Amino acid sequence: MTSSPAGRDMPPAESDAGLLAPGWTGSPAAAATGDDACLRALLDAEAALTRAQATLGLAPAEAATAVTEAARSGAFDVRSLAERARGGGNPVIPLVADLTAAVGAAYGPYVHRGATSQDILDTATMLVAARTLDLLLADLGGTESALAALAGEHRDTAMPGRTLTQHAVPTTFGLKAAGWRSLVLDARDRVAVVRTSLPAQLGGAAGTLAAFTVFAPVTGDGAPGTPVDTSALVSAYARELGLREPELPWHTLRTPIADLAGALAVTAGALGKIAVDVLTLARTEIAEVAEGSGGGSSAMPHKANPVRSTLIAAAARRAPQLAATLYGAMAAEDERPAGAWHAEWEPLRDLLRLVGGAARDAAELTRGLRVDADAMRRHLDLTHGLIVSERLAAELAPVLGRARAKELLTRTAARVHTEGRPLADLLAEEPDLKDLDLADLTDPARYTGSAGDLTDRALERR
Repeated sequence: MTSSPAGRDMPPAESDAGLLAPGWTGSPAAAATGDDACLRALLDAEAALTRAQATLGLAPAEAATAVTEAARSGAFDVRSLAERARGGGNPVIPLVADLTAAVGAAYGPYVHRGATSQDILDTATMLVAARTLDLLLADLGGTESALAALAGEHRDTAMPGRTLTQHAVPTTFGLKAAGWRSLVLDARDRVAVVRTSLPAQLGGAAGTLAAFTVFAPVTGDGAPGTPVDTSALVSAYARELGLREPELPWHTLRTPIADLAGALAVTAGALGKIAVDVLTLARTEIAEVAEGSGGGSSAMPHKANPVRSTLIAAAARRAPQLAATLYGAMAAEDERPAGAWHAEWEPLRDLLRLVGGAARDAAELTRGLRVDADAMRRHLDLTHGLIVSERLAAELAPVLGRARAKELLTRTAARVHTEGRPLADLLAEEPDLKDLDLADLTDPARYTGSAGDLTDRALERR
């Protein structure tokens, strides 16, 4: 027990509880990237290596069974492994010692045989990433479906288009939701490509596979001294794990990590765009949308804060810096690096957690999003028709000439601001415009351009 400043006993801190990380705490990605999940991936990598060697007759089948059973037993202390990792700079070294002891003297020598720590940790990282990306893709699919429904329902729901924070011209909420969905699909496609390309890692001490070439067959299928087919071994290893077979050992060729970082950062940005739009539109004075179940305040009982959007936006702001660290680690010296590889572990796990949590929150946000079409309509009228000045400039030019139309609209816009009268009423005072249907020309809902067609086109994408 530890002691608090006030002298009260405090329980030991729980690993991976996520006390200050509500964005990912309790998400599927949190479970897939926790210490226990990382340990499971390390053990899976070790067991698969022995099984792959047994497949090629380089280890007894009994060794493969023994290592696999020991790896599944769960009798490994994560905290002890973490503390002992300081000695060699990574957790694989103490894990190999514990797994070897668990397997026993007869088959212990077949644990980790020929591999280096980076082979196992890189492979485990790919397993954790694969398992997390599967969950992430499921949540992106839920978000995409919810956005498709919103876009279809609100295909023709007119609302103010805002540029540089100000009303610009009308748009539709359907087009906005279709745009959000397009970003989600962009992210999904990138994540899906990366998911299928995650490679196993096997290279030995310096990426030459040298240790594996001197293994003697343990069956009568090959004579002692027969060269080992290392390509077949790498292929068998990747197959055991469900990962892609690498073209080369990639100890210092970190494209897989960089590609993963890029896909995750794009996903965070795509979801962040949705979040910041919702945060703007959910402001009290706008209130065009609202989260289905807002969060409370510790001080103000009346509040229903847009918590899902807030947490997604927070993830979007952190993700680029985490990805930048992973990109920076690509400059990895020699055949195995000191520091560059080690710098990847925490930011990559943070990135997987953050984006996985954001995807969980985005699925909840979009599924429960409430749209107030009446508020959108009211806001279209805030500028008394000036929101369609672009349309009027085009419509009046053939009647008045371009220069005069511009001068009239500029002068009339000033009167709208000072007198607070509708633009249509002021323009009706102009004798040359008496034959025009000014009510129609100044109706914002009738100036949404091709928003409906664009929405339909966007929804065709699968």
